[in-house]
Amino acid sequence: MADSESRGIKWGITVIAVVLALLMFIFSIYWSLEPDPDDVASSAGRQAEQDNVSVVTGYTTTHALISSASRLLDKPGGYLSNDIMPPSVFMDNMPSWEFGVLVQVRDFTKVLRNDISRAQTQSKEHPALAKAEPQFNVDSRSWVFPRAEGEYREGIAALQEYLNGLTDPNDTSTQFFSRADNLREWLKIVANRLGSLSQRLSASVGQERINTDLAGEPDAEQSTYQASRVEVKTAWLEIDDIFYEARGTSWILINLLRAIEVDFSQVLQKKNATRSLQQIIRELEATQRRIWSPMVLNGSDFGFFANYSLVMSSYIARANAGIIDLRDLLSQG
Repeated sequence: MADSESRGIKWGITVIAVVLALLMFIFSIYWSLEPDPDDVASSAGRQAEQDNVSVVTGYTTTHALISSASRLLDKPGGYLSNDIMPPSVFMDNMPSWEFGVLVQVRDFTKVLRNDISRAQTQSKEHPALAKAEPQFNVDSRSWVFPRAEGEYREGIAALQEYLNGLTDPNDTSTQFFSRADNLREWLKIVANRLGSLSQRLSASVGQERINTDLAGEPDAEQSTYQASRVEVKTAWLEIDDIFYEARGTSWILINLLRAIEVDFSQVLQKKNATRSLQQIIRELEATQRRIWSPMVLNGSDFGFFANYSLVMSSYIARANAGIIDLRDLLSQG
């Protein structure tokens, strides 16, 4: 009788463990679903109509930034990067996606604070943006004291305060300057981010690279010596992390660039650069295609199996080249 009860308890524990494991697996799949890029122009129009305000210069871009940051926190499963409980603690793809989005939120908020919202370098910074930028720079994995998503929500609230000021006709201190030099400042940062991502993605197969750090400057020096040839290869466990970070980066850049097309339309038209921007967006949209494999494949560059990182790198590199060309167009008189 005792043996029968013991077997029954063990069987019950096994069934519960299997059910819990299955539920966690289902939740992990659902929480790994990435949101689609926004139709930011329509979304901004609906929000402005709901708030009974006008879509002024800068409204669409600021709304896109707020919307992207909000979706980072409110997507299925919420914000996962700082979770310490299963199943999210075992998930690394979505936290990497979140980090890619977060970095771009940080970068654009910084440029918005230091450049786009100010007429000159001697202009006073906007207090709401001065509050928003440090809020987004809290450690993405901090889960208590401070809690990352709580700090990010305060940053979003500060951005909303700035947006409210933009739409207030009596608030002349809140501005969004749609100028070519401001756009170039942000695009320079984006180009650096995408260039780094492209290199990290292409290193999935391992490469021997020529050290060009001091190229073009015969008298230049660096802190520590580096060999003329460097072997670069991404660790196997980091390949999918970099891949999903690139997808998150591309996702939010699509949203922001679509908004830029609206708010900087006159600047782009004057420079005949609208189509250049649209081509960049198209390259980034290709990075959001559905992944049919249950894992990020990492075949050799001309091998039998696909290498998702190299495919992603090609789209990122072409988008980066387009951004560099766009910056050159914007610098011309």
